[in-house]
Amino acid sequence: MTREHTYPVVVTWTGNKGTGTSGYRDYGREHELTAEGPPAIAGSSDPAFRGDPTRWNPEQLLVGALSQCHMLSYLHKCAVAGVVVTEYVDNAVGTMAQTTVGGHFTEAVLRPSITVTSPDMVDAATELHEEAHKACFIASSVNFPVRVEPTIRVVEP
Repeated sequence: MTREHTYPVVVTWTGNKGTGTSGYRDYGREHELTAEGPPAIAGSSDPAFRGDPTRWNPEQLLVGALSQCHMLSYLHKCAVAGVVVTEYVDNAVGTMAQTTVGGHFTEAVLRPSITVTSPDMVDAATELHEEAHKACFIASSVNFPVRVEPTIRVVEP
């Protein structure tokens, strides 16, 4: 049985400087992403496309979503397998190729650094990344490769 979930969001453009989109340089790329419950996310375009570097851009949000989804899937897999994770930090990066008609992501690389509580958990902690990757809803939905390059360290309690 397939269950369906929906994720309503609202994107509101806030970059009208008074003349709308009367010219390419005449409007701001600022916007807000909202949903019922969480606080608003201040967004813009990438600074390469006249965006505000102090705001999140869609490309960063996509890479963030991939990283978050993998982490959540991974922590679940570890909990079920008895692998005790005490720290998880991912330095993820996505690469986009710009073309004359737009662009597309060519890959994303997740580089999680994980701390576990026993040397006996290292092999399982490493292997569970493959299961987490397969379970990640976001990674399963994109049309570019998502690689995972984990590092595992042990800090015994």
